[in-house]
Amino acid sequence: MRSVTQRPNCFVSRARCFRAAATLSVAAASGLALAPLEAQARNDAPPQLVVLITVDQLRPDYLERWGSEFTGGLARFWTKGAVFTNAVHDHATTETAPGHATLGSGRFPRHTGIVRNEAGVGDPQTPLLDGARGGGASPWRFRGSALIDWMRSRDQWARGLSVSRKDRGAILPMGRAQQSAFWYSVDGRFVTSRYYGDTLPTWVNRFNARDFIGALEGASWSLLREPGLYTEPDAIVRENSGTDYLFPHKLPEARARRASTLTEYPVMDSLTVQLALAGVEAMELGGRTSTDFLGVSLSTTDAVGHRYGPQSRELHDQVLRVDKYLGQLIDSLYAMRDSTRIIFALSSDHGVAPYPELYFMGADSARGRVDVRPTFAKARSALAARGLEGDVLEFESGIVVLDTARLRARGVPSDSVIQALRTEFRALPGVMRVDNVAELSALAARGDVYAHRWRNAIPDDFNAVLTVTLEPYHYWFTVSYATHGMPHEYDMRVPIVFLGSPFMAGKYDVRARTVDVAPTLAHVLGIVPIEPVDGTVLTEALQGDVRTGTPSGARPTPAPAPPRRR
Repeated sequence: MRSVTQRPNCFVSRARCFRAAATLSVAAASGLALAPLEAQARNDAPPQLVVLITVDQLRPDYLERWGSEFTGGLARFWTKGAVFTNAVHDHATTETAPGHATLGSGRFPRHTGIVRNEAGVGDPQTPLLDGARGGGASPWRFRGSALIDWMRSRDQWARGLSVSRKDRGAILPMGRAQQSAFWYSVDGRFVTSRYYGDTLPTWVNRFNARDFIGALEGASWSLLREPGLYTEPDAIVRENSGTDYLFPHKLPEARARRASTLTEYPVMDSLTVQLALAGVEAMELGGRTSTDFLGVSLSTTDAVGHRYGPQSRELHDQVLRVDKYLGQLIDSLYAMRDSTRIIFALSSDHGVAPYPELYFMGADSARGRVDVRPTFAKARSALAARGLEGDVLEFESGIVVLDTARLRARGVPSDSVIQALRTEFRALPGVMRVDNVAELSALAARGDVYAHRWRNAIPDDFNAVLTVTLEPYHYWFTVSYATHGMPHEYDMRVPIVFLGSPFMAGKYDVRARTVDVAPTLAHVLGIVPIEPVDGTVLTEALQGDVRTGTPSGARPTPAPAPPRRR
């Protein structure tokens, strides 16, 4: 039974079947006005649908900066949700893969094994179905469990669906669970891999058959509002590598190129939301006696942030569109299910820094960029001279990985190699600090924040020997776009917002971490994680009876706080 009292502006018809226009255009899909809908007063029934929304690269200051302009989903989260205004990813490698894995599992990369993007979900042994373009993908590197596993440990009939433009955004919120995960292929359709099944479900094939790539022929990304309502200039030449940095942004004419570059346009998020709703309807998520999980990761803010930067007019317009799409998602779910039995969590996988040229106010292109390549090449050459070639030494995401076992086999003392590398890296302009991984725990115990964040990022068996932290607002030399990845606050700060009847609306300035999201949702559901987690329950935002126990009807006995790693 629905609890909403007015007709929603959504993607669902009166017959509760999925509806989407085949002639979708970028502007039309982005400009729908939404009437506000809210869940009604709490009832005694437990939640039947848990929705975890991750907006890739959504910095929390965007909600404050443009909050007065929101009319859709972000407006609802910001004004009606339990907003933690001092929230962070408390690990050093602020990238997409570790961020998503952390949100879904309540554990740091140190324990999930998902440390960086390049060692994320790529898996050649699980190719994409139906000959789709793109590498195989699975969560084979992920360790342990996630929220959907905890839900299924109590109810084997609980189902999970996770959708995203990115494979890692779809896969990692559900960990290793072989539920339903779908993402976008560069050939213009949503796909999955053999890890999840042998064939695409009928409803996904039906969605792909709409041919949204063809429908977007001749479309452009134009401003959602009048140009005078944007305070950001539309003439920053540094944006998008100095090309196509003025509105409107026309989609490519060639179909294949339009399909591959659609990931950088706002309509990609609209399609992701529509796919999620099609899945909810087809799989009957939240419409049975079990409690189900829905993960929705919107990735275009990340693409726009990288190309145009966090201070751009494009980013402003993109966030306004995310507000609209999330409004459509919430309105549609409320039309399909009892709104009092849906709970939401909203967060992001990381933040972002501005272009160094903009931060340093017109400095040359080399300033603010740190070139480690000569140092790394010198060290590799020295090792090769002693018969140690190839991947014995690697560097990525600020982590130096050294195969010390191979060094020992060759009689090469690893301590001297590590110390020499540390000395060389520390001498580079723009490097703030270089830490020995073996010393991180002791430094963290003494209150060293950066050591603490690096310690949370690296598993004990990772063969990491050094971590390199750049000065704030510095990039690696090879990066030519706005980016993230450092253990500084601007890359770590993200929104954490809960919405639904178990939560008390308001702003909470206590320190919250993304590892706290999954344990808090579990507590509301009256379940306990099946393994120790790093997060704790954010009780500040819970209604009184939920804070001390479980929602009425969830379980007859109170659920204790989840076990926490020591």
